[in-house]
Amino acid sequence: MRTYHRLRVHLPQPHRKELQALLRGGLQPVRVVLRALALLQLATGQTAAQVAANLDLTPKAVRQIGGRYRQRGLERALYDRPRPGAVPALDASQRQRIVAMVSSDPPEGYGRWTVRLIAQEAVKRQWVPKVGRETIRVLLQSHDLKPWRETNVVRR
Repeated sequence: MRTYHRLRVHLPQPHRKELQALLRGGLQPVRVVLRALALLQLATGQTAAQVAANLDLTPKAVRQIGGRYRQRGLERALYDRPRPGAVPALDASQRQRIVAMVSSDPPEGYGRWTVRLIAQEAVKRQWVPKVGRETIRVLLQSHDLKPWRETNVVRR
């Protein structure tokens, strides 16, 4: 079994007040509240294992919270860094072209636009190097377009 050195966290009074205000006021993500509680309990001299048992966290998570506080400060201990997210598959001009294409008549030999046909046509017209059906579906949904429901069949 590993033995760890006691994690000593000293919270200056301004940080302690900020944590208490955060816990008293308004809605906060659960993650932030648990981290704030962990810091306050670590500052009272409790071990990481004790704090973990009190808050239903793992001792490793408590040590990481305390370590981030000691190395990078209160803000970094409470909040995650922003994540970059995925790059959009289509830029604004590509989206506009596809929406305009869907608003027009389907190609010769087809009665209606399908998501698969739209993706094939966008690649065929060299607007995008490749595009998936799900990307097209989400684009059409955001513009409230349902071309597969419209047919170009003449009825009596």
